[in-house]
Amino acid sequence: MHELDLARNIVELAVEAAERLGAAKVNVVHLKVGRLAGVDPGALHFAFDVATADTLLAGARLEVIDVPLVVWCAHCLTEVELPQVNHFYCPACGTAAGEIRQGRELEVASLEIET
Repeated sequence: MHELDLARNIVELAVEAAERLGAAKVNVVHLKVGRLAGVDPGALHFAFDVATADTLLAGARLEVIDVPLVVWCAHCLTEVELPQVNHFYCPACGTAAGEIRQGRELEVASLEIET
């Protein structure tokens, strides 16, 4: 299961950060997930619960922050959000948009901890 490996990596990163901060417990992990990251949020939540057992994150909540797909439109000379991940055309002018500016993220944005 791809999401279980991701969850284990997230937990490892969060535990390291929490220990550096002197945390006794982590209550919430805020995770940015881009639309192109290839992550199933439901499966990730389940895997997160499994991966946090017997760690500083046991019982912690995973808050997924959805990051939209944003590309650069060379015709409009601006960044535009794409409504669909399988249609890489500027919604304003219809020009093919190839430069992805946002939407591939998979990063721990912040932690809520107890010291």
